[in-house]
Amino acid sequence: MKCLKSTKTGAIIRVTDKEAHNSTSEWKYIPKSEWKALRKPVSEKQSEEAEKKAETISEKALKRQKLKDKQRPAEDLDNRLMEK
Repeated sequence: MKCLKSTKTGAIIRVTDKEAHNSTSEWKYIPKSEWKALRKPVSEKQSEEAEKKAETISEKALKRQKLKDKQRPAEDLDNRLMEK
């Protein structure tokens, strides 16, 4: 099975390999993921979960950056150990 997209109308179809081979120049091959995206409706709950996930990722990044800023650089530690 192959996924084809019409260059004129933008319609996406899924056809057998033989039909795809015999298709006109109007049709171009596309990835299956593009065909699947049209088949799955996005609910409000899914979009809210995606937003939450993005938010938590950014919060984690901020926490990591704060922790990194608090830690002493390795150069300072090496210098102190060399002095002793």
